[in-house]
Amino acid sequence: MKFGLFYEHQLPKPWDEGSELKIIQDSLDQVELADKLGIDYVWEVEHHFLEEYSHSSAPEVFLAACSQRTKNIRLGHGIIQLTTNHPARVAERVSTLDLVSKGRVELGLGEGSSVTELHPFDRRFRDKRAIWEDAVKCVLPMFYKEGWEYEGEWFKFPMRNVLPKPMQRPHPPLWVACSQLETIVMAGTRGMGALGFQFVSPEAARAWVNAYYNAYTKRLDKLTDYQTNPGIAIVAPFMCAETDEEARAKAEGWTFFQFSLTFYNKQGPFVPGTVNLWDEYQKWKQTPEGGKLNSTGLIGSPATIRDKLRQFQSTHVDQVILLAQAGKNAHEDICAGLELFAREVMPEFHADEPAHQAWKAKVLAGEIELDEIDTKPYDVISLQTPTNKIKAAE
Repeated sequence: MKFGLFYEHQLPKPWDEGSELKIIQDSLDQVELADKLGIDYVWEVEHHFLEEYSHSSAPEVFLAACSQRTKNIRLGHGIIQLTTNHPARVAERVSTLDLVSKGRVELGLGEGSSVTELHPFDRRFRDKRAIWEDAVKCVLPMFYKEGWEYEGEWFKFPMRNVLPKPMQRPHPPLWVACSQLETIVMAGTRGMGALGFQFVSPEAARAWVNAYYNAYTKRLDKLTDYQTNPGIAIVAPFMCAETDEEARAKAEGWTFFQFSLTFYNKQGPFVPGTVNLWDEYQKWKQTPEGGKLNSTGLIGSPATIRDKLRQFQSTHVDQVILLAQAGKNAHEDICAGLELFAREVMPEFHADEPAHQAWKAKVLAGEIELDEIDTKPYDVISLQTPTNKIKAAE
């Protein structure tokens, strides 16, 4: 099993003049530390206009900075919004980042999460899957074709040579955001890695992992010509400390991540300055719903986290992405937690990577056939469906 770090650049209010500077600089320090500790990936989102929840609108800039402060860690776009970026600009920026980092880019592709960020770019929530598919067809050949033109429903591009080309040929490894569990199956069908969130149980993980690989091996349907990248990575809240109680106290605000995404999608958009998301979160935490999530995730002592990771390991998840920078989690606590985790937990699971890759190779070759498990009992309601359907249609 491999490990990554996940960044939204969350910045709950109140703010001062140095708040955004500090969150970016602290994140860069954390990534530099993670590289030295042997953590495998850093993943950076792209969101727009989602104040407090995500101040990460230019991930290519942040990842480029990371590339110059690290040596080995993979630099993951988790994800680039294909709905709000022109395909040629995506190819240019990703290729440049791949050259700057000497071939360390992972390319996650997504649709955008809410009407708050889609509508200012003249995109509608209801169209985002169709736009995403059209963009994939348009952008991926730009990485490896000397001349390329495209005529699609949403994008039209005249014959040009998109430059530069990436170091990784034909393109960096491909991933797709899976905010809805059913998208995991779509990712397998498209031959792309699945970037999802922590499963509610080992049984659910096994069902979705099986569904993913069965889609990949039996029903592969690529959108255009590209190199496939089978794999499943899941994001899990993280804080490691000497005791479970200490870890929970240091990660007390991690559920701000889940609350904020739901809040924007169910009630946004808002007039800027009229909502204090952190205050709304404090109210929500006192509700029965807000109290249900506090014990989930990789939050605890090394022994507790080790036991939880063994459950993920048994379901053959490829990568666990640690969500440490959430809510008001302190920079010093994040760094100390990463050091403790890397020293006392990570080596065991890194050592299992050859065995996992051997299992995976047999699955992809058809030597191991996975059961077809009904995923319906393990589905959950998406956090990205607007309550107000009129907003989605506008």
